[in-house]
Amino acid sequence: MSLKPIAHDVARKRKRPLLSSKFVQAMLAGHSALGLAFAALIYIVCLTGTLSVFLPEFHRWEQPNAPLVTEPVSAKAITEAAWAAHGQALIDDASQDIFLSFPSAYNPRFVVNYFNSATRKDGEWVADGDGRLVMRVVAPFADFLGELHTQLHLPRTLGFFIVGLTGVALLSSLISGLLAHPRIFKDAFALRWGGSNRLQQADLHNRLGVWGLPFHFVVSLSGALLGLSTLIVGVLAMAAYNGDSDKAFAAIRGPQPIVTGQPGPIPEVGPMIADVLREKPDARLVSIHFQRIATSGQLVYVKMRTPGHLAFGNTYYFDGNGKRIGQGGLEDGGVGQQILGVLQPLHFGWFDGIAAKILYAVLGLALTIVTQSGVAIWLARRRDKGRPAERWERIWSGLVWGQPLALAITATAALFTGRALVLIYLAVTIADIVIAVSVSSASLVKKILQGLTAATLACVAGVHFYKWFAVASDPASYWIDAGLLVAAAIFLVLTFRTRRVTGPSYSLSRDAETAIAG
Repeated sequence: MSLKPIAHDVARKRKRPLLSSKFVQAMLAGHSALGLAFAALIYIVCLTGTLSVFLPEFHRWEQPNAPLVTEPVSAKAITEAAWAAHGQALIDDASQDIFLSFPSAYNPRFVVNYFNSATRKDGEWVADGDGRLVMRVVAPFADFLGELHTQLHLPRTLGFFIVGLTGVALLSSLISGLLAHPRIFKDAFALRWGGSNRLQQADLHNRLGVWGLPFHFVVSLSGALLGLSTLIVGVLAMAAYNGDSDKAFAAIRGPQPIVTGQPGPIPEVGPMIADVLREKPDARLVSIHFQRIATSGQLVYVKMRTPGHLAFGNTYYFDGNGKRIGQGGLEDGGVGQQILGVLQPLHFGWFDGIAAKILYAVLGLALTIVTQSGVAIWLARRRDKGRPAERWERIWSGLVWGQPLALAITATAALFTGRALVLIYLAVTIADIVIAVSVSSASLVKKILQGLTAATLACVAGVHFYKWFAVASDPASYWIDAGLLVAAAIFLVLTFRTRRVTGPSYSLSRDAETAIAG
């Protein structure tokens, strides 16, 4: 009996792909559909998220003459800050809650907030190491950037929901992209430069998607959970608390103060901190939150961080008499509590100083490029098949390269006035699209907007340096200006770069070709 047929059958079985060609084609179609449906939102959220890694630095850049606190704040200084904040809040008709945020590795400022949910008034100050309120926080661009990333300047609940849904779409795109490209890990270092533009775009898209895959999953998942937190709590309330959302929120936020209307003394926080330190001697103070301050039903939340944990800190609850009544468990509680504790640090990279921030910025930029190149590949595929969408090519180029310009012009406006920044941003974004549909090609749109962005970024750095160089005491100011000049130089190089295209054009990337061929 011949063994050749048997050997042939064995070889054929070994070559059988793990995923069928029909499944891969379905995943590729779903990946394209998801990416196109949410492309603009994903791009804006990724770009602003990359910049938001440096939100504390942008706050410092806008007020480089504010004091930095490099030593631990004493209990006496904390008491002084609480009294000063309460007095100022009474003047501003905003006395209800006071929040003290202490210096850390990612923000060496002592910041004091107060707000009143009834009057809808608030205030924010920078304090010195002795607890004195030195100056009001004025950071219009940083505030604009943070709200654009987290809620798109929409009403809070709606904005969070849309951003959370964008995170879900991004996460789904990552999963479908992996399933649509079975060779994506095998070809992780295959970069084919010098060929067709679309082939290079496809390789860049797939390689950056693979190299940053853990990061992409973490930020998309954490962003989705943060954005959809209100919906998640609503489901939790229906499932576990018979629809009582207040109880569901209380399980997450901890005990709430009792509204009595009766005055009470502002409690000393020194004994509260000492109480936590007896249990965790290496814990570091992160923040203190006075709820219903100076009333008989007030509560104090003391947040302290223990080394070895990613969470911003664990919250310890005290009543107005200084008695501990519980803790949040974000560091050593249940699995759900610990997951809740790491969502924000993991999403923004605010857990290990400047090194983590730089890594997050690089990976965030990679994810932004993945989003941009994904749509570019789809548009190039249509062109290669003889069905070019020239207007959409120009519009996508206008959106992609117009967003850095819109943000740069908004930052310039923030140096002169903190007003109407949203309108300025929207006006520039609309102008970018008008330019895009008015010129002859997407490549010309890109060159125009890249050149304008380079000039604007250099202008921002120059104007800021001229405005503050005589009084700036914060080194972050100079680092941000230097970063803006580097970005301007990069955009200038991109503007005048010429590209030679050789080699054949491909209708699909090698990953997709192999996948569909089985």
